Amino acid sequence: MTATTPTPLRDIKVIDMTEAMAGPYAAMLLGDMGADVIKIERPGVGDSSRGWGPPFVQGESAYFLSVNRNKRSLTLNLKSEEGQRILHRLIADADIFLTNVPRIASQRKLRIDYETLREINPRLIYCAISGYGMTGPYAGRSGYDVIAQGESGTMALTGGPEDPPMRFPGPMADITAGVYTALSALAALIAREHTGQGQFIDTALLEGQLTWVVNIIGSTFATGQRPPKRGNYHPTITPYEPFQAADKPFIIGVGSERLWARFVDVLGIAETIGADPRFKTNADRLQHRQELHDALEAIFITQPAEHWLSMFRPLGIPCGPINHLDETLNDPHIQARGMVLSMDHPVAGPIRMLANPMHLSQTPVTYRLAPPTLGQHTEEVLQALGYTHEDIQCLRDAGVV
Repeated sequence: MTATTPTPLRDIKVIDMTEAMAGPYAAMLLGDMGADVIKIERPGVGDSSRGWGPPFVQGESAYFLSVNRNKRSLTLNLKSEEGQRILHRLIADADIFLTNVPRIASQRKLRIDYETLREINPRLIYCAISGYGMTGPYAGRSGYDVIAQGESGTMALTGGPEDPPMRFPGPMADITAGVYTALSALAALIAREHTGQGQFIDTALLEGQLTWVVNIIGSTFATGQRPPKRGNYHPTITPYEPFQAADKPFIIGVGSERLWARFVDVLGIAETIGADPRFKTNADRLQHRQELHDALEAIFITQPAEHWLSMFRPLGIPCGPINHLDETLNDPHIQARGMVLSMDHPVAGPIRMLANPMHLSQTPVTYRLAPPTLGQHTEEVLQALGYTHEDIQCLRDAGVV
Protein backbone atom coordinates (compact mmCIF):
# COMPACT_ATOMS: atom_id res chain seq x y z
CA MET A 1 0.00 0.00 0.00
CA THR A 2 1.15 3.57 -0.67
CA ALA A 3 1.60 6.58 1.56
CA THR A 4 -1.73 8.02 0.31
CA THR A 5 -3.75 5.00 1.50
CA PRO A 6 -6.01 5.94 4.45
CA THR A 7 -4.68 4.36 7.62
CA PRO A 8 -6.18 3.80 11.10
CA LEU A 9 -3.57 5.88 12.95
CA ARG A 10 -2.87 8.57 10.34
CA ASP A 11 -3.16 11.44 12.88
CA ILE A 12 -1.29 9.71 15.72
CA LYS A 13 2.21 10.75 16.79
CA VAL A 14 4.42 8.19 18.52
CA ILE A 15 7.71 8.83 20.30
CA ASP A 16 9.68 5.57 20.36
CA MET A 17 12.50 5.61 22.88
CA THR A 18 13.10 1.85 22.88
CA GLU A 19 15.85 -0.47 21.70
CA ALA A 20 16.37 -4.10 20.70
CA MET A 21 13.11 -5.94 19.86
CA ALA A 22 10.00 -5.60 22.06
CA GLY A 23 9.59 -1.83 21.96
CA PRO A 24 10.75 -1.35 18.37
CA TYR A 25 8.34 -4.08 17.25
CA ALA A 26 5.44 -2.39 19.05
CA ALA A 27 6.35 0.95 17.50
CA MET A 28 6.66 -0.61 14.05
CA LEU A 29 3.16 -2.08 14.35
CA LEU A 30 1.83 1.39 15.17
CA GLY A 31 3.83 2.81 12.27
CA ASP A 32 2.43 0.21 9.90
CA MET A 33 -1.04 1.39 10.95
CA GLY A 34 -0.16 4.90 9.88
CA ALA A 35 1.25 6.57 12.99
CA ASP A 36 4.09 9.06 12.64
CA VAL A 37 6.79 7.29 14.67
CA ILE A 38 9.84 9.29 15.74
CA LYS A 39 12.58 6.97 16.97
CA ILE A 40 14.85 8.58 19.58
CA GLU A 41 18.42 7.25 19.38
CA ARG A 42 21.68 8.00 21.13
CA PRO A 43 24.05 10.16 19.04
CA GLY A 44 26.84 8.12 17.48
CA VAL A 45 25.53 4.83 18.86
CA GLY A 46 21.82 4.49 18.21
CA ASP A 47 19.66 1.51 19.02
CA SER A 48 21.94 -1.23 20.39
CA SER A 49 20.58 -3.66 17.80
CA ARG A 50 22.30 -1.63 15.05
CA GLY A 51 25.44 -3.49 16.12
CA TRP A 52 23.87 -6.94 16.38
CA GLY A 53 25.26 -9.13 13.65
CA PRO A 54 26.33 -10.55 11.37
CA PRO A 55 24.51 -10.61 9.09
CA PHE A 56 24.84 -7.01 7.95
CA VAL A 57 23.54 -5.57 4.67
CA GLN A 58 25.98 -2.94 3.44
CA GLY A 59 26.88 -2.32 7.07
CA GLU A 60 23.28 -2.19 8.29
CA SER A 61 22.23 -4.83 10.84
CA ALA A 62 19.68 -7.28 9.47
CA TYR A 63 18.27 -7.52 13.00
CA PHE A 64 17.67 -3.77 13.19
CA LEU A 65 16.23 -3.63 9.68
CA SER A 66 13.66 -6.29 10.55
CA VAL A 67 11.73 -4.21 13.12
CA ASN A 68 12.25 -0.52 12.37
CA ARG A 69 10.39 0.42 9.20
CA ASN A 70 7.90 3.31 9.15
CA LYS A 71 9.97 5.38 11.59
CA ARG A 72 11.99 8.57 11.49
CA SER A 73 15.27 8.56 13.41
CA LEU A 74 16.18 11.51 15.62
CA THR A 75 19.44 11.41 17.57
CA LEU A 76 19.11 12.98 21.01
CA ASN A 77 21.39 13.00 24.04
CA LEU A 78 18.96 12.79 26.94
CA LYS A 79 21.75 13.23 29.47
CA SER A 80 21.88 16.87 28.38
CA GLU A 81 19.33 19.44 29.51
CA GLU A 82 18.81 20.63 25.95
CA GLY A 83 18.18 17.08 24.79
CA GLN A 84 15.54 16.68 27.48
CA ARG A 85 13.94 20.00 26.46
CA ILE A 86 13.73 18.82 22.85
CA LEU A 87 12.11 15.57 23.92
CA HIS A 88 9.59 17.45 26.06
CA ARG A 89 8.69 19.65 23.10
CA LEU A 90 8.02 16.52 21.08
CA ILE A 91 5.96 15.07 23.93
CA ALA A 92 3.77 18.16 24.11
CA ASP A 93 1.65 17.08 21.14
CA ALA A 94 2.48 13.36 21.06
CA ASP A 95 -0.12 10.64 21.53
CA ILE A 96 2.01 7.64 22.55
CA PHE A 97 5.40 7.36 24.21
CA LEU A 98 7.32 4.08 24.47
CA THR A 99 10.31 3.37 26.68
CA ASN A 100 12.14 0.26 27.80
CA VAL A 101 14.19 1.94 30.52
CA PRO A 102 13.43 -0.62 33.26
CA ARG A 103 13.99 1.41 36.42
CA ILE A 104 11.83 4.32 37.53
CA ALA A 105 14.88 5.98 39.12
CA SER A 106 16.62 5.97 35.72
CA GLN A 107 13.50 7.35 34.04
CA ARG A 108 13.37 10.20 36.55
CA LYS A 109 17.05 10.99 36.04
CA LEU A 110 16.41 11.39 32.31
CA ARG A 111 13.13 13.23 33.01
CA ILE A 112 11.16 10.69 30.98
CA ASP A 113 9.16 9.23 33.88
CA TYR A 114 5.37 9.11 33.64
CA GLU A 115 4.75 11.86 36.20
CA THR A 116 7.04 14.31 34.38
CA LEU A 117 5.63 13.60 30.92
CA ARG A 118 2.02 13.58 32.13
CA GLU A 119 2.50 17.12 33.45
CA ILE A 120 3.57 18.18 29.97
CA ASN A 121 0.78 16.29 28.18
CA PRO A 122 -2.11 14.80 30.18
CA ARG A 123 -3.41 13.08 27.04
CA LEU A 124 -0.18 11.12 26.59
CA ILE A 125 -0.36 7.32 26.55
CA TYR A 126 2.83 6.16 28.24
CA CYS A 127 4.01 2.62 27.45
CA ALA A 128 6.68 1.12 29.72
CA ILE A 129 8.17 -2.17 28.56
CA SER A 130 10.44 -4.14 30.87
CA GLY A 131 11.38 -7.65 31.87
CA TYR A 132 9.22 -7.79 34.99
CA GLY A 133 7.01 -4.72 35.03
CA MET A 134 7.16 -1.57 37.13
CA THR A 135 5.62 -3.09 40.27
CA GLY A 136 6.21 -6.23 42.31
CA PRO A 137 9.33 -7.61 44.01
CA TYR A 138 11.23 -8.05 40.73
CA ALA A 139 10.54 -4.55 39.38
CA GLY A 140 13.74 -2.97 38.12
CA ARG A 141 15.53 -6.23 37.36
CA SER A 142 17.19 -6.38 33.97
CA GLY A 143 15.44 -8.75 31.60
CA TYR A 144 15.91 -10.19 28.15
CA ASP A 145 13.79 -12.48 26.02
CA VAL A 146 15.79 -15.59 26.90
CA ILE A 147 15.41 -14.86 30.63
CA ALA A 148 11.63 -14.61 30.24
CA GLN A 149 11.56 -17.86 28.26
CA GLY A 150 13.41 -19.61 31.06
CA GLU A 151 11.65 -18.05 34.03
CA SER A 152 8.16 -18.47 32.56
CA GLY A 153 8.45 -22.26 32.41
CA THR A 154 8.34 -22.47 28.62
CA MET A 155 11.96 -23.59 28.21
CA ALA A 156 11.34 -26.43 30.66
CA LEU A 157 8.43 -27.56 28.45
CA THR A 158 10.15 -27.19 25.07
CA GLY A 159 11.77 -30.15 23.36
CA GLY A 160 11.46 -33.90 23.82
CA PRO A 161 11.31 -35.68 27.18
CA GLU A 162 15.06 -36.39 27.15
CA ASP A 163 16.15 -32.94 25.94
CA PRO A 164 17.59 -30.25 28.22
CA PRO A 165 15.63 -26.97 28.60
CA MET A 166 15.35 -25.48 25.15
CA ARG A 167 14.96 -21.89 23.98
CA PHE A 168 12.67 -21.14 21.07
CA PRO A 169 14.96 -19.66 18.37
CA GLY A 170 12.88 -16.52 17.84
CA PRO A 171 12.39 -13.84 20.54
CA MET A 172 8.94 -15.00 21.64
CA ALA A 173 8.78 -12.91 24.80
CA ASP A 174 9.92 -9.76 23.00
CA ILE A 175 7.48 -10.11 20.12
CA THR A 176 4.60 -10.95 22.46
CA ALA A 177 5.35 -7.96 24.67
CA GLY A 178 5.45 -5.80 21.56
CA VAL A 179 2.06 -7.04 20.39
CA TYR A 180 0.49 -6.55 23.84
CA THR A 181 1.98 -3.07 24.08
CA ALA A 182 0.55 -2.04 20.72
CA LEU A 183 -2.81 -3.60 21.60
CA SER A 184 -2.85 -1.78 24.95
CA ALA A 185 -1.96 1.51 23.26
CA LEU A 186 -4.86 1.12 20.82
CA ALA A 187 -7.23 0.38 23.71
CA ALA A 188 -5.93 3.48 25.52
CA LEU A 189 -6.53 5.61 22.43
CA ILE A 190 -10.16 4.49 22.39
CA ALA A 191 -10.50 5.14 26.13
CA ARG A 192 -9.06 8.62 25.64
CA GLU A 193 -11.89 9.43 23.27
CA HIS A 194 -14.24 9.06 26.25
CA THR A 195 -12.11 10.46 29.08
CA GLY A 196 -9.84 12.96 27.37
CA GLN A 197 -6.97 11.56 29.42
CA GLY A 198 -3.98 9.39 28.64
CA GLN A 199 -2.80 6.58 30.89
CA PHE A 200 0.14 4.45 31.97
CA ILE A 201 0.70 1.05 30.33
CA ASP A 202 3.00 -1.43 32.05
CA THR A 203 4.05 -4.41 29.90
CA ALA A 204 6.32 -7.18 31.20
CA LEU A 205 8.14 -9.71 29.03
CA LEU A 206 7.65 -12.42 31.66
CA GLU A 207 3.86 -12.03 31.71
CA GLY A 208 3.57 -11.95 27.94
CA GLN A 209 5.65 -15.12 27.71
CA LEU A 210 3.28 -16.87 30.13
CA THR A 211 0.43 -16.46 27.65
CA TRP A 212 2.16 -18.92 25.32
CA VAL A 213 1.31 -21.73 27.73
CA VAL A 214 -2.15 -20.56 28.79
CA ASN A 215 -3.80 -23.92 28.05
CA ILE A 216 -1.03 -25.85 29.81
CA ILE A 217 -1.42 -23.55 32.80
CA GLY A 218 -5.13 -24.45 32.80
CA SER A 219 -4.22 -28.13 32.99
CA THR A 220 -1.73 -27.43 35.76
CA PHE A 221 -4.39 -25.67 37.82
CA ALA A 222 -6.81 -28.54 37.16
CA THR A 223 -4.44 -31.36 38.12
CA GLY A 224 -2.02 -29.72 40.52
CA GLN A 225 0.78 -31.55 38.69
CA ARG A 226 3.86 -30.30 36.89
CA PRO A 227 3.29 -30.83 33.13
CA PRO A 228 5.82 -33.10 31.39
CA LYS A 229 7.72 -32.38 28.20
CA ARG A 230 5.87 -33.84 25.25
CA GLY A 231 8.01 -32.80 22.32
CA ASN A 232 5.92 -32.88 19.16
CA TYR A 233 3.04 -34.78 20.74
CA HIS A 234 -0.23 -33.08 21.68
CA PRO A 235 -1.20 -33.81 25.30
CA THR A 236 -4.84 -34.71 24.54
CA ILE A 237 -5.16 -35.52 20.81
CA THR A 238 -3.59 -38.12 18.54
CA PRO A 239 -2.63 -38.43 15.73
CA TYR A 240 -1.68 -34.75 15.96
CA GLU A 241 2.03 -34.78 15.24
CA PRO A 242 4.78 -35.03 12.60
CA PHE A 243 5.41 -38.15 10.54
CA GLN A 244 8.32 -38.99 8.28
CA ALA A 245 7.48 -39.47 4.61
CA ALA A 246 9.83 -40.81 1.95
CA ASP A 247 11.33 -37.37 1.27
CA LYS A 248 10.59 -35.10 4.23
CA PRO A 249 8.48 -34.87 7.38
CA PHE A 250 4.93 -33.57 7.35
CA ILE A 251 2.35 -32.96 10.05
CA ILE A 252 -1.30 -33.89 10.48
CA GLY A 253 -3.95 -32.97 13.03
CA VAL A 254 -6.77 -35.49 13.33
CA GLY A 255 -8.69 -33.57 15.95
CA SER A 256 -12.05 -35.34 16.03
CA GLU A 257 -13.64 -38.77 15.58
CA ARG A 258 -15.23 -37.50 12.37
CA LEU A 259 -11.80 -36.67 10.97
CA TRP A 260 -10.43 -40.02 12.22
CA ALA A 261 -13.09 -41.85 10.22
CA ARG A 262 -12.13 -39.94 7.07
CA PHE A 263 -8.45 -40.46 7.80
CA VAL A 264 -8.58 -44.25 8.07
CA ASP A 265 -10.93 -44.47 5.10
CA VAL A 266 -8.72 -42.50 2.70
CA LEU A 267 -5.66 -44.49 3.79
CA GLY A 268 -7.51 -47.77 3.23
CA ILE A 269 -6.87 -48.90 6.81
CA ALA A 270 -10.44 -48.91 8.11
CA GLU A 271 -10.39 -52.71 8.42
CA THR A 272 -6.94 -52.87 10.01
CA ILE A 273 -5.70 -49.95 12.11
CA GLY A 274 -9.17 -48.40 12.12
CA ALA A 275 -10.72 -51.60 13.50
CA ASP A 276 -8.07 -52.16 16.16
CA PRO A 277 -9.68 -51.68 19.61
CA ARG A 278 -6.52 -49.92 20.82
CA PHE A 279 -7.32 -47.08 18.43
CA LYS A 280 -11.13 -46.98 18.58
CA THR A 281 -11.50 -43.61 20.34
CA ASN A 282 -9.18 -40.68 20.92
CA ALA A 283 -8.79 -41.77 24.54
CA ASP A 284 -7.76 -45.23 23.34
CA ARG A 285 -5.36 -43.76 20.84
CA LEU A 286 -3.75 -41.59 23.50
CA GLN A 287 -3.18 -44.66 25.66
CA HIS A 288 -1.47 -46.41 22.74
CA ARG A 289 0.06 -43.37 21.07
CA GLN A 290 3.46 -44.86 20.22
CA GLU A 291 1.99 -48.04 18.71
CA LEU A 292 -0.30 -45.94 16.51
CA HIS A 293 2.51 -43.59 15.49
CA ASP A 294 4.78 -46.47 14.48
CA ALA A 295 2.00 -48.20 12.50
CA LEU A 296 1.14 -45.02 10.59
CA GLU A 297 4.73 -44.01 9.92
CA ALA A 298 5.39 -47.43 8.39
CA ILE A 299 2.78 -46.44 5.81
CA PHE A 300 3.85 -42.83 5.31
CA ILE A 301 7.52 -43.67 4.77
CA THR A 302 6.61 -45.39 1.49
CA GLN A 303 5.61 -42.20 -0.40
CA PRO A 304 6.66 -38.54 -0.60
CA ALA A 305 4.96 -36.09 1.74
CA GLU A 306 2.99 -34.39 -1.02
CA HIS A 307 1.42 -37.71 -1.97
CA TRP A 308 -0.21 -37.93 1.46
CA LEU A 309 -1.00 -34.25 1.77
CA SER A 310 -2.84 -34.28 -1.55
CA MET A 311 -5.00 -37.11 -0.21
CA PHE A 312 -5.84 -35.40 3.08
CA ARG A 313 -6.49 -31.82 1.96
CA PRO A 314 -9.62 -32.48 -0.15
CA LEU A 315 -11.19 -34.21 2.85
CA GLY A 316 -10.58 -31.28 5.19
CA ILE A 317 -8.03 -33.16 7.29
CA PRO A 318 -5.63 -30.50 8.63
CA CYS A 319 -2.12 -31.21 7.36
CA GLY A 320 0.95 -29.54 5.95
CA PRO A 321 4.62 -29.94 5.12
CA ILE A 322 7.30 -29.20 7.70
CA ASN A 323 9.22 -26.53 5.84
CA HIS A 324 12.55 -24.87 6.22
CA LEU A 325 12.21 -21.09 6.53
CA ASP A 326 13.35 -20.41 2.96
CA GLU A 327 10.67 -22.80 1.69
CA THR A 328 8.02 -20.97 3.69
CA LEU A 329 9.08 -17.53 2.47
CA ASN A 330 8.97 -18.73 -1.14
CA ASP A 331 5.64 -20.51 -0.73
CA PRO A 332 3.10 -19.20 -3.29
CA HIS A 333 0.44 -18.73 -0.61
CA ILE A 334 2.73 -16.63 1.60
CA GLN A 335 3.67 -14.61 -1.48
CA ALA A 336 0.05 -14.17 -2.54
CA ARG A 337 -0.91 -12.96 0.94
CA GLY A 338 1.71 -10.24 0.66
CA MET A 339 3.77 -11.43 3.61
CA VAL A 340 7.10 -10.64 1.93
CA LEU A 341 7.77 -7.05 0.91
CA SER A 342 10.67 -5.14 -0.53
CA MET A 343 11.72 -1.62 0.48
CA ASP A 344 14.48 0.64 -0.81
CA HIS A 345 16.93 1.49 1.95
CA PRO A 346 19.22 4.51 1.49
CA VAL A 347 22.34 2.49 2.32
CA ALA A 348 21.46 -1.21 2.06
CA GLY A 349 19.53 -0.83 -1.20
CA PRO A 350 16.50 -3.06 -1.81
CA ILE A 351 15.79 -5.09 1.32
CA ARG A 352 13.20 -7.80 1.85
CA MET A 353 11.18 -7.80 5.03
CA LEU A 354 8.40 -9.74 6.65
CA ALA A 355 5.17 -7.83 6.18
CA ASN A 356 2.49 -7.07 8.76
CA PRO A 357 -0.05 -9.91 9.16
CA MET A 358 -2.99 -7.56 9.82
CA HIS A 359 -5.41 -7.35 6.90
CA LEU A 360 -7.90 -4.45 7.20
CA SER A 361 -10.20 -4.00 4.22
CA GLN A 362 -10.83 -0.25 4.49
CA THR A 363 -7.75 1.07 6.31
CA PRO A 364 -4.94 -1.34 5.48
CA VAL A 365 -1.43 -1.16 6.89
CA THR A 366 1.07 0.76 4.77
CA TYR A 367 4.80 0.62 4.18
CA ARG A 368 5.98 4.19 3.76
CA LEU A 369 9.48 4.46 5.21
CA ALA A 370 12.38 2.05 5.07
CA PRO A 371 14.20 1.47 8.39
CA PRO A 372 16.11 4.71 9.01
CA THR A 373 19.82 5.23 9.14
CA LEU A 374 21.05 6.63 12.46
CA GLY A 375 19.79 10.20 12.82
CA GLN A 376 18.50 10.28 9.24
CA HIS A 377 15.57 12.57 10.09
CA THR A 378 17.16 14.67 12.83
CA GLU A 379 17.15 17.90 10.86
CA GLU A 380 13.67 17.28 9.49
CA VAL A 381 12.16 16.68 12.94
CA LEU A 382 13.95 19.61 14.58
CA GLN A 383 13.03 22.01 11.79
CA ALA A 384 9.37 21.09 12.38
CA LEU A 385 9.91 22.23 15.99
CA GLY A 386 11.22 25.59 14.76
CA TYR A 387 14.97 25.04 14.88
CA THR A 388 17.00 26.61 12.08
CA HIS A 389 19.84 24.94 10.23
CA GLU A 390 22.28 27.01 12.31
CA ASP A 391 20.54 25.98 15.54
CA ILE A 392 20.79 22.34 14.58
CA GLN A 393 24.48 22.66 13.77
CA CYS A 394 25.08 24.16 17.21
CA LEU A 395 23.23 21.22 18.75
CA ARG A 396 25.44 18.84 16.81
CA ASP A 397 28.58 20.62 17.89
CA ALA A 398 27.44 20.41 21.51
CA GLY A 399 26.72 16.67 21.23
CA VAL A 400 23.00 17.14 21.89
CA VAL A 401 21.95 15.49 18.60
